[in-house]
Amino acid sequence: MGIIKTAAEIALEKLEKIGEPTEQERLKWKYGPEGEKLAALYLREDVNLINEVKKYDDKAKKVIITSVNDILLRNISLPRSEAARRTNKKAMDGLKALKNDKVAVENVFTRMRHVLDYYVQEGAKQKKQAYESLKTEFEAKVQEAIRKQTGVDARMKIDVEKQPQFQEQWQMMQAQMEGQYINLLDEYKKELAAIE
Repeated sequence: MGIIKTAAEIALEKLEKIGEPTEQERLKWKYGPEGEKLAALYLREDVNLINEVKKYDDKAKKVIITSVNDILLRNISLPRSEAARRTNKKAMDGLKALKNDKVAVENVFTRMRHVLDYYVQEGAKQKKQAYESLKTEFEAKVQEAIRKQTGVDARMKIDVEKQPQFQEQWQMMQAQMEGQYINLLDEYKKELAAIE
């Protein structure tokens, strides 16, 4: 039979296997949250990112900038509202201010803006058409089901929009339509993350 170890002994053994954290890991643990707070502050208020980042030494700066960039990228989304549009613009402005290769950033932003503008202009039309088409299709199905059950072609006015099946189908259709835009946005975000 083997030796019975306490939980503390087991934990110590695991820690020994992991080893000491690197300097880079320690910097991430210390300054990563600082960068996240700075990004949140920047998005909420009027803060000069460059001046705030300059307050840190060179080692910390790199970690903070990476952390800020991550948060700003996560805050770029489909402009479903005016608030989302403002957040997108502010996040993009912050990214451009912190990145060194401004030309590469602007090239990605141009493509990104095209997708976002297209979503606002054409996406709304596509959604409306898809919604009306789905509504008409559902009304026809409900009328057919009533006719089969009762044997009478009643042509009643039925509010299918309140039906759970309609809502579920609409949510799936919306997610599918928006998925195309989200995939493009995610690609552009990856490109931006790779730019120094």
